[in-house]
Amino acid sequence: MRKISILVISVFLFLGCKQKSIVHPTFYYWKTDYQNKKEETSYLDQFKSKSLYVRIMDVDFNPDLQLPVPISPIKFSDPLPKQIDIIPVVFIVNEVFNKIDTMQTAVMADRIVKFIAAKVKQSGKQNYAELQIDCDWTKGTRNRYFKFLEQLKANPLLKGKSISVTLRLHQVKNIVSSGVPPVEKAILMCYNMGNLRKYGEQNSILDQHEMDLYLKDYLERYPLSLDVALPIFEWAVVFRNGQYAGISKRIGKIQIGDKKLFKQRGNSILYDLLADYPVAGLKKGDVLRWEEISTEDLLSASKFLSRYLSPRDRNLVFYHLDTDLLKHFTNEDVQKVIANF
Repeated sequence: MRKISILVISVFLFLGCKQKSIVHPTFYYWKTDYQNKKEETSYLDQFKSKSLYVRIMDVDFNPDLQLPVPISPIKFSDPLPKQIDIIPVVFIVNEVFNKIDTMQTAVMADRIVKFIAAKVKQSGKQNYAELQIDCDWTKGTRNRYFKFLEQLKANPLLKGKSISVTLRLHQVKNIVSSGVPPVEKAILMCYNMGNLRKYGEQNSILDQHEMDLYLKDYLERYPLSLDVALPIFEWAVVFRNGQYAGISKRIGKIQIGDKKLFKQRGNSILYDLLADYPVAGLKKGDVLRWEEISTEDLLSASKFLSRYLSPRDRNLVFYHLDTDLLKHFTNEDVQKVIANF
């Protein structure tokens, strides 16, 4: 009887304790010039990162040439650290797949692979193991996008390499219309999930309500292996006459805290511009919504995700590698987020 009791207790404990994932923390590098800055590289060392997701270029459709073309490709002023593997990332504007047919996607796939091979060598690396394609595909572009991914997989230069894709929340929930990309794995983009263009006090970068709505009842059933991307960035969203007017790259925490320039609305994240600010293209009366991510936001998101993601080896990728952003988080803060998985 005692043996049976011990067995029952052991089974209960086993079932009650969810197996943890083995997490490999790293970052996206989303600048157009790679420089091996000591402060940034120290973060890779600090978190024992083995790889770095490097944006190689955007691809958009050129109406004059009637072709997809590379936009703002990265240059490498310095080689990547020897201990860091490169994971090249290519962002493709979704509209491209509305403009070209499957013969043209095959040509685009071939050009992208060759372009990446050259850029990887410029980074100081001889090879790479994974290519990531970033595209927010829709029901209307799904078939051509998926065909493009199959064409990539068939390319001889990608033999032995894996292909991953980015996955938005709506593509998890709406799996019937969105489909499942024909690749080995995806990375769940846990940011830019709110309505950026809607006037109001919501944080469009990370919204727990949106995560509940799009993931809670769907994430466990998603058929691909999933890595996770979390935000550490901040930005100023501009509204003029109550209408969305863009994101200001000229406004940072220093400017938004200047009381001669901005007046905060109580304790909200909305700020009224008190005078014209030509250097940023802003006018008196513009309203800025200052959005940022706190440690509490990351802890909440990581706890939520750990409940619904299957335990396995996975990359946890922070967007993005930048000392001005990372200084808001201590090593202990980030380690707590990592530990939640």
